[in-house]
Amino acid sequence: METLVVGRITAVFGIKGWVKVHSYTDQVEAIFNYQPWWVDTAEGRQQIVVDDWKRHAGDGLVVHIQDVDDRDLARAWCQQDIRVDKALLPPLSDKDFYWHQLEGMAVTSHFEGQEIRLGLVKQLLETGANDVLVIEGDTESVDREERLIPYAEQFVTNIDLEKRAIEVIWDPEF
Repeated sequence: METLVVGRITAVFGIKGWVKVHSYTDQVEAIFNYQPWWVDTAEGRQQIVVDDWKRHAGDGLVVHIQDVDDRDLARAWCQQDIRVDKALLPPLSDKDFYWHQLEGMAVTSHFEGQEIRLGLVKQLLETGANDVLVIEGDTESVDREERLIPYAEQFVTNIDLEKRAIEVIWDPEF
């Protein structure tokens, strides 16, 4: 099973086995659409079952894990990434992509008649205006610089999942 991190168990909440959860999904409650949850532990990957949850303090979530009924048991699950089977994610249209699909892709700029390799997508950042590709130079790129390129149609001109390649219009001096 190929998994994807969708959130993190951060801290205990109260004395009856509840834990705080930070969701990485666009809508925080959407994390519950992807069940079961898996957590990597020293004993290997383990499934956890959420038997109750509620919102807490704005965008915060607290959950109760089945059969975890005291603070000490709950503490063992803290600081763990929540993983789900990638097959649970809904399909997207041809022009939409999940961030995990873009990470690691090679980025090439077509700027002023030149084709210049900029590096690999290290991660994406969410900003107020638009998302941003964080490009890290590699052994095949023009340099080892890190670049931040807005993930917008005017800059990102093509994404080829099969070739694992992104084409952009971006001045390599930036």
